[in-house]
Amino acid sequence: MVQTISRDELKAKIDRRDYFLLVETLPETAYHHAHLPAAINLPPEQVSQLAATLLPDKHADIVVYCASPT
Repeated sequence: MVQTISRDELKAKIDRRDYFLLVETLPETAYHHAHLPAAINLPPEQVSQLAATLLPDKHADIVVYCASPT
C-alpha cells in the first residue's frame, strides 16, 4: 500500500527513532550534494538493479523522497 506523509510526519518518525528505511530517488550527484541523514540513495534508473540489495527487509516501512517538485 502506498501512502503519502508530510514533512512533519517524517520528522516525527525520525525524532521518535521509528524503524523505517529512508530512500532518496535522485541521481547520485544530487545525493552527495545533500540528503537527509541515514537516507539510502536509489537512483530511479537503478531501482531494478539495486532495490533487492539496498532494501532487503520486505516488512520494513519505506519512505521515499526526492527534491523534484513533482
